[in-house]
Amino acid sequence: MPRQCEVCEKKSTMERSRKKLMSQYNPTPKRRKRPNLQRTFVPAEIKRESFKKFAGKKVLACTRCIKTLGKTDK
Repeated sequence: MPRQCEVCEKKSTMERSRKKLMSQYNPTPKRRKRPNLQRTFVPAEIKRESFKKFAGKKVLACTRCIKTLGKTDK
């Protein structure tokens, strides 16, 4: 199973930083940036459409989805 968010399907990406030194860029190696995934429980009485299919289950979600899950529907 890949390490990705089960709600929004966010996954890791490759990054390359650039360091400028005396008017030239030094080559820097690529790095893998991974999302901050955490196991969380989705309550059964959720109103948001994106969380409906996970209602009453534990899911591996990124922190952005956990923050959205915590907001109340008005």
